[in-house]
Amino acid sequence: MKIGPIELSQQRTTIMGVLNVTPDSFSDGGQHNTAQAAIAKAEEMIANGAGIIDVGGESTRPGAKPVSEAEELQRVVPVIEAISKLGIAISVDTSTPEVMRQAVSAGAHLINDVRALSRPGALEMAASLNVPVCLMHMQGEPQTMQQAPSYDDVVVQVKQYLYQQVQRCREAGIADNQIMLDPGFGFGKTLDHNIALFKALPELTQAFPVLVGVSRKRMIGELTGRDVAQRIAGSVGAALKAAQYGAHIVRVHDVQETNDALQVWYSL
Repeated sequence: MKIGPIELSQQRTTIMGVLNVTPDSFSDGGQHNTAQAAIAKAEEMIANGAGIIDVGGESTRPGAKPVSEAEELQRVVPVIEAISKLGIAISVDTSTPEVMRQAVSAGAHLINDVRALSRPGALEMAASLNVPVCLMHMQGEPQTMQQAPSYDDVVVQVKQYLYQQVQRCREAGIADNQIMLDPGFGFGKTLDHNIALFKALPELTQAFPVLVGVSRKRMIGELTGRDVAQRIAGSVGAALKAAQYGAHIVRVHDVQETNDALQVWYSL
């Protein structure tokens, strides 16, 4: 799969650096919500080995409240326009059709949608923009998703949902080589659900490229007993395991640490 200036490879996992231009994201909320701060962070992540910068203007942490379309546009479009001059692949983390349109017009190369193009008009908009899409599984909505997540078989049900969304994309005219999947770790899942999905990554990566985003999430905290700011080592460990299982992209907050670990791992 080609995303802007880069070509994904299963032989070498690409690092996607998280750039939240929000006041309330769980890990870095409020740190990069000015254009100048966001650009500086993007430059730092590129220097440290990021192949893609993922720009998001609406927090999707558990309990997060939705933002208006106008507010999301105001947050992400100027940042994408500025970062596009750096020659890096850019992803826009959004579920809103108009944000998708303006983000791609500003220079985004990938639509990364936690709602898998399920909002009204999102599928049609994504198809018209002719850029790759990442479809993520989420049970419920951010406000409620962690209240009591339940599955009969989390791996089977997540795969079924994602492949249903793939079929919708095909029917809308989006080619298979423009589709990526994300199991949605932490989005309506318990620790046991997350672990089961992680162990199923090798079978998920056989059909489509897969993005793994577990950086600093609750599952890392539950496994290590660490607070958000102390989850770097645990997150890097998960990124290495995701790479071993065939993930094409790992979405991370700590680009330098993840890149260093991957460089050593690949070399040895």
